[in-house]
Amino acid sequence: MTPLNATHDPARTSWVASANDGVTDFPIQNLPFAVFRRTGSAEVFRGGVAIGDQIVDLAAATAAGVFTGLAQEAAVAASASTLNAFMAMGNAAWSALRAALSDALSTGSAHERALRACLVPQASAEYAVPARIGDYTDFYTSIYHATNIGKQFRPDNPLLPNYKWVPIGYHGRASSLVVSGTALRRPVGQSMPPGATQPSFGPCKRLDYELEMGIYVGPGNALGNRVAMADAESHVFGLCLLNDWSARDIQGWEYQPLGPFLSKNFGSTLSTWIVTMEALAPYRTAWTRPADDPQPLPYLDAPDLRSNGAIDIQLAVTLSSAKMRADNVAPHTLCRTSYRHAYWTIAQLVTHHTVNGCNLQPGDLLGTGTLSGPTATEAGALVELTSGGKQPVTLPSGETRSFLEDGDSVALNAHCVAPGRARIGFGTCEGTVLAAVV
Repeated sequence: MTPLNATHDPARTSWVASANDGVTDFPIQNLPFAVFRRTGSAEVFRGGVAIGDQIVDLAAATAAGVFTGLAQEAAVAASASTLNAFMAMGNAAWSALRAALSDALSTGSAHERALRACLVPQASAEYAVPARIGDYTDFYTSIYHATNIGKQFRPDNPLLPNYKWVPIGYHGRASSLVVSGTALRRPVGQSMPPGATQPSFGPCKRLDYELEMGIYVGPGNALGNRVAMADAESHVFGLCLLNDWSARDIQGWEYQPLGPFLSKNFGSTLSTWIVTMEALAPYRTAWTRPADDPQPLPYLDAPDLRSNGAIDIQLAVTLSSAKMRADNVAPHTLCRTSYRHAYWTIAQLVTHHTVNGCNLQPGDLLGTGTLSGPTATEAGALVELTSGGKQPVTLPSGETRSFLEDGDSVALNAHCVAPGRARIGFGTCEGTVLAAVV
């Protein structure tokens, strides 16, 4: 776990006024990374850091001579069109740049004049997927989600025997990971209608979202070398929001025996900003496992796992239909939960992924799987909230939803709060459903 330092000081303020309002996702205690350019421009995409409603253009800040030493080297790497080289540098470089940025953006900084010229309003920017994601692995870390889904098929035995012993995962499609704001077409594929004797082909009828966190890998490991629990988080750069959309009817027909395919590969949406593990340090919390559940096997255990293995990230999902937007009706909140409920931790995912020598690489993405909490209102997908479509959700417009309709826009949001600490957030992960091409 990253120790607390001056960058976490809740009393620290910024000369960027919008960073001090107490409600922004991006106070000086956060400083998340993204890749951006000015909207509609021919500029190259480059690395930036959020502060209030502004972006620090790292290429411009580097040219202005704001940084020195290791922070300068890190800023050069983070100025590229992807963050992979920066991610590969590791904790010392990440921390050096974070500390330099925090000092330069602090109230009274001697760098204010030089750095002010390097700011770009977030409202004037467009974004790209922030890393070249070579591989994407999706896990299944919420026991509440796994139980809720299992009950729909196996009411008396919802969890399969392996769930409490091993982090379940599968390899997803990296090429169709898209950045927040990208609209996705309704997928098509085969499904088996109830009572039918043969499958049909056509647009998905049970389209769903999945509330997840994305975990960006920093320094990788050589093929054949495993990452131990004690070192696992040093291989993690930061977290984002992830909507791993799911075509439930297509998935139900195709996933046995190998798993999702067309039901997932049409697109998964990533939030713009990556919140670093260092920024999340004040929001660590205890990780618990019920005493009568199997305890982790030795390779998935560590001395500090139970004291601070989890992170309390408050999560929310909202839905806005085309009618709601036309009538200026505010988005409807479908669920609120926390990442602290996950059954498997970040360190356990990294360790399990590499225990047989699998080589992770800088910029690889791990998904947590749908994150649900212990109560009905904490369900992270419509298939849970609506009991498989049997109990539709009513929207403020009077419309109902068992699953997503064309024109629906789903937004994921997240923030962290803790006593005596600043509030930090992740921005928004949003996507809109377009009609299928048939």
